[in-house]
This record gives sequence, C-alpha cells and structure tokens, in this order.
Amino acid sequence: MRWIALACGDRRIKILEGFPDNVVAASSVGRIIRQDYDAVLIPRVEATAKIRCYYEIGTDFAGMEPGAVWEDFRLGVEYWTRWERVAVVTDVAWIAHVVNAFRILMPGQIRVFPTSEKETARAWIQAP
Repeated sequence: MRWIALACGDRRIKILEGFPDNVVAASSVGRIIRQDYDAVLIPRVEATAKIRCYYEIGTDFAGMEPGAVWEDFRLGVEYWTRWERVAVVTDVAWIAHVVNAFRILMPGQIRVFPTSEKETARAWIQAP
C-alpha cells in the first residue's frame, strides 16, 4: 500500500517552493515513512553544498516510522559538516522540545519557530 501511495504522488513530505537553491524547504503531514526521505529529502540534501533547511511540521503530523527515524539520523550524520542552518516551524510541543534538546549536537545553527512566526523563520533561513 505504501508504494502505491508514493507512486500516486501522495507524499507526506513535500518540497516548498520560493526558496533559494541552498535552502531545502519542506513540510510534513501525517506519518512519515522511510520512502518519504528516500524520494524527497535525500536527493535535495545531496544536491546542496552548504545546507540550510526550512521544515514546517503541522499539527496533523502523526510521527515517524522507525525507518524514517533512522533516515533522519543518518541524513544528519552523513552530511554533518554541511549543515549551516535549520529552521523548524511547528506548534507541536514535543517536536520543539526534541529539536531544542538535540540542537547542541548539531554543528550549525538550529532554531524552532511557532507557526505564527513562519515569515520570521523564512527570513532567518535565507539571511546571509
């Protein structure tokens, strides 16, 4: 069933338009699976030299399957020296807490913004 949904374009991670080439901008809905990373995020990250990531996670986010958690971890470690900035936009409290707890482990700057400050987050991720 998952492959059918992915083949039909029913992605749970969507790339957002209107950002510079050095910003991997995405939004998440529903429950994220490994194939979402493989098909959507990993190719964008691989194509970006110094990575800035803008990530919107809405209240309809339903978590991640273990394979997606692994891909998220692997992506962070494999491109460790290329992460420059990450802006996480969410009103989901537990996500904000997790990001804030782990941001000391990341080499670049990481900030969490509430959804009401989406435009501030967009400006911050694109600022020189």
